[in-house]
Amino acid sequence: MQGLANFCEMSPEVAAAWDRLWAASDQPTPFIHRSFLTALERSESACARTGWEPRPVLLLDEQGQPLAACPVYAKSHSYGEYVFDWSWAQAYEQLGRPYYPKWLIASPFSPVPGTRLLGASSSARQALANALTDLARDSGLSSMHCLFGDQAEHQAFETAGWQTRVGVQFHWINRGYRDFQDFCETLTQPRRKKIRAERRKVQAAGIRAEIRVGSDIRPEDWQTFYACYRNTYLQHGNPPYLTPAFFEEVSQTMPWAWVMSLGLNEADEVVGAALLATQPNQAAGSILYGRYWGALRSIDCLHFELSYYAPMEWAIAHGCSRFEGGAQGEHKLWRGFEPVTTYSSHWLAEPQFEAAVARFLEREKQGLSGYLSELNDRQPFREQPGQQGQRP
Repeated sequence: MQGLANFCEMSPEVAAAWDRLWAASDQPTPFIHRSFLTALERSESACARTGWEPRPVLLLDEQGQPLAACPVYAKSHSYGEYVFDWSWAQAYEQLGRPYYPKWLIASPFSPVPGTRLLGASSSARQALANALTDLARDSGLSSMHCLFGDQAEHQAFETAGWQTRVGVQFHWINRGYRDFQDFCETLTQPRRKKIRAERRKVQAAGIRAEIRVGSDIRPEDWQTFYACYRNTYLQHGNPPYLTPAFFEEVSQTMPWAWVMSLGLNEADEVVGAALLATQPNQAAGSILYGRYWGALRSIDCLHFELSYYAPMEWAIAHGCSRFEGGAQGEHKLWRGFEPVTTYSSHWLAEPQFEAAVARFLEREKQGLSGYLSELNDRQPFREQPGQQGQRP
């Protein structure tokens, strides 16, 4: 296994190998694309100074040819991960051992399920999982974690002796809807009424939504989006994770990935914006990912319009198979998003602590099973989900 210094200094040969492995993977997303990870590092959004030291890994076969790869970080904290292990860190340090730095296999600030072990075959991914286990064991660090990988990857980590943690997100599934009204007809009457009321509030405020995609997103759109994004973070008392330089770079290096939902007033001024990403998948239809949002002034229900309803309309019109709204957010349920299981895998160096975490994860899994059952009972559809997409 070859440890790489970072993403910015990859040789052309290694960069080309990473791109091939990404394209050959089962569930590649824009958030593991080399351009995305490089922009995070170059813009100092995710770098050693911010607690995300890039340590990407490339696995070579016996002939020295690239076999698999993955994004690895040495983390000095647990911010920006969306799988919470703060209590683990506290308990570990109570044993008299430092929890940080730790190893993390993830896309920074991106709780998007998808491939983390880039490779063309299951045997290549298993070999990489085994090699990463050796790296963790030999490094002397407390732990290694893989967040939001696909189920097959976490099975590979289980084979290598890791523990699996399950979580839940809410994804909107396109079941062949003709338009947004067709989707709404599958919901119960109170839910349809609520959605229409929320959309009317935005219209009554004189705001309309407009979707711009790829190269149609102008430089001034990106600048205004960042002003909205930064303003909303600061209103919540925190600086944003991502810098203007990050958005400037990805707008140039991967324009194919971006969908921008803009809220325009009657003077055609942007008052709010949501940035989404898309990943073409010819076999199963494109996927739309909700990511970043912000507004310059408070307008009731604008967030729902720009981050959910207008993107849903766009997803239906463009044949997207699903729309992933991001981490957490039980409020998405009654807006037509459905609960899905997510996975993370964890290797822990201290045997006593590993045993305690195993007991915790088993209890957590049982609790989550009950929670998912409750969520399924509360779904807002008039019909069973498998019958949606047709008017009753």
